[in-house]
Amino acid sequence: MKNKNIQYCRAENLIKHSNIFNGDAGGGVFRGKSYPFILQDGNNNLFAQSRNAMCDYFKKNRIAWWNGKLTNHTLSSQVACLNHLFPIREDKKAVLSIVKKICPDITDVLLLTTDKHMPAYIQFEAVSDVDHLNEMNSTRGSNCTSVDALIYGVHKGGRKILFPIEWKYVEAYGNENKASGDKGVIRKSRYTELINQSAQLKAVSYDTYYFEPFYQLMRQTIWAEQMIRHRNTETIDADDYIHIHVIPDENNELLNKTYPYSGKGMEETWRACLKDQSKYIIIPPSELLAPVIDRQYGALLEYLENRYW
Repeated sequence: MKNKNIQYCRAENLIKHSNIFNGDAGGGVFRGKSYPFILQDGNNNLFAQSRNAMCDYFKKNRIAWWNGKLTNHTLSSQVACLNHLFPIREDKKAVLSIVKKICPDITDVLLLTTDKHMPAYIQFEAVSDVDHLNEMNSTRGSNCTSVDALIYGVHKGGRKILFPIEWKYVEAYGNENKASGDKGVIRKSRYTELINQSAQLKAVSYDTYYFEPFYQLMRQTIWAEQMIRHRNTETIDADDYIHIHVIPDENNELLNKTYPYSGKGMEETWRACLKDQSKYIIIPPSELLAPVIDRQYGALLEYLENRYW
């Protein structure tokens, strides 16, 4: 996946030569245009053994799909996150092994009971009980800061740790300044004081915080901090967090772009904004899933290797 075009070609090849999309021939319509890498039926975008449960989970918990409905776009990062993590979300041992890879001192993972329906050890499109970011909206997955996936762990010392997970696939970003214009005024009124209060974000890096992907990372960082600050009133009572950023190593357009406001790559740019480097972990999806891929998940392994890895 050296760039998007290569990944588009790979998606087209998968559609033509494998049953990974349930025989869907592609050529579907996305935003009014037909493409070979767009499926006819969005349901075929999901890992077959978990497909019905995924759809039930989103419906029953009133979670918004990206772009308004289950997408037929084969390169969706929301779909990629679900296909990797949803099949293991009820397996406590498997989920624990993932977070122990990130933080070996984690001894347990807890049910995320903020999912009123189908609670398990991984939650998707996670939001806080109360809007702490001045966003005036708490619809999961839409128009507010949501976390792609969330795990809730227990440290050997007894502290409860949040693991917010941001999942990327083929994303690449331009140089839009989200602090400009009328919308920019609103954004700065929401987040500037929260950045100033942050124990993690350096207040000297305001320019960076309003360009993607750092705009998203900034909001998720202050989301985690506010969850902890309000732990006495939030259902999820957490003492600390570790922010996990899942990105394929091959996504050079995201990782190795020279960002004009820093002159550096993505990871170096973001780490320059952080006070505590241990709270931010970047990892490719195959490495994140490595501890749980065994005979029990043979079908999932085959699917992920064929489609993503």
